[in-house]
Amino acid sequence: MTRLPWSGAFIVVIAAGVGAAWMWIMPPELVRLGTGFAAKTVCSQVFIAGREAAVVLREDVQAPGHPLLRGIRVSIDPVARSATAKMLGVWAPARAVHHEVLGCALIHRSDRRPLSAGGAEVSPSFPQRHAPPEAEAASHSGGVAPRLQALLDNHVLAGPGFRAGVVLYEGEVVAERYAPGFGAQTPLYGWSMTKTVNAVLVGTLIQQGLLSLDEANLIPSWSGDPRSGITLSDLMGMTSGLAWEEAYGTVSDVNRMLFLEDDMAALAMASPLKALPGTDFQYASGTSVLLSWIWQHRLADPELASGWPRTALFQPLGMHQAVLEADASGTFVGSSFMMATAREWARFGWFLAQGGELSGEPLLPEGFVSWMTERTVTSDGVYGQAQLWRRGPGDADQHSRSLPEDLFWLLGHDGQSMAVMPNLGLVVVRLGLTPEREGYRPQPLVNAMAESLVDQTRSPD
Repeated sequence: MTRLPWSGAFIVVIAAGVGAAWMWIMPPELVRLGTGFAAKTVCSQVFIAGREAAVVLREDVQAPGHPLLRGIRVSIDPVARSATAKMLGVWAPARAVHHEVLGCALIHRSDRRPLSAGGAEVSPSFPQRHAPPEAEAASHSGGVAPRLQALLDNHVLAGPGFRAGVVLYEGEVVAERYAPGFGAQTPLYGWSMTKTVNAVLVGTLIQQGLLSLDEANLIPSWSGDPRSGITLSDLMGMTSGLAWEEAYGTVSDVNRMLFLEDDMAALAMASPLKALPGTDFQYASGTSVLLSWIWQHRLADPELASGWPRTALFQPLGMHQAVLEADASGTFVGSSFMMATAREWARFGWFLAQGGELSGEPLLPEGFVSWMTERTVTSDGVYGQAQLWRRGPGDADQHSRSLPEDLFWLLGHDGQSMAVMPNLGLVVVRLGLTPEREGYRPQPLVNAMAESLVDQTRSPD
């Protein structure tokens, strides 16, 4: 066995020491990104969803992700309600802290959250009606429920990594299934399904007369440059013209914003213009965070703004476990960070299927949901006017899979999907942890349910 001479061993020790010091003082962004992702994920899953930290680290952080994540260790402080992640338990520490109203946020430069209260519980300008609880599937036991339940129970149709599925027909739960470790009371991430919820929150401010779709000059720092011409409608339809890198698994704009920044909107505001507003479609999570910043700043009281999702939307719809999380600056992460039970996600979908009405009373401007679902020309018709999709993942159009023409989608990272079919009165929610490499698509499940429902309604009793 060859041994290093004394001088060679000394050089190796010095090099290792320098490397360790470098990792301590200035860890690479990719390592910081990994620990930030781990701390945020574990914090939210433990303190919002009530799951075990070790299970979340193993299943949600390390198993499906980058090999780098396997070296991350996470510790929980139940008193401070925080999660701290470090590479090999030593380097690149990242800390996420839980707030009762604002959820979990990564705290990079401060140890405090900006608000301690959730704002007004009820606003007199909103209908004080709550959505009724869903009826049990048994109410359709002689009709559509058994067929749709059988389809949801099909493991091939539900796909790998399935965690929760709920099907609503005419506002009632007719099929429901959960993977082991999850249940009807477990809040789950919708990831980019959050964008559609955020668009509806914008709609509530339009209803209040505080915003308008053709409004420009939305960001003070854009004053005097071409970005001042970007309208609210441009942002809603992802046609702002702002440059943005929406890529995962690397230190991209979206990952830097979500896991390395205390003030996510500030990063998005700094994006340069690459095309004239309204002329180029660019899917960008930064755009959705800008929308959050805009509607929050139209509410004069910061605490009213912090409670707005609950007051204006979640409470009226009966979504009592839903949490829209904010970053360390207090801006809601309207692109990605909302957790709700599968039933609550389905309840939101039914609200959209009803055109934004609750018990016959509108929470949104007349025709707003119809406008949201209109196809944008610059996206080749695959995206709607306001933070939702007119085609399923991987599809050029609905016709490629014989899906209903009025169907629209809410889609999220790692296999989250909601299909809304207003004419059929059908909402199909499928949640899980299904990386893109699995190749899963929800369209066969949704199509089978739509066809089964049509066949059932055509056949005699």
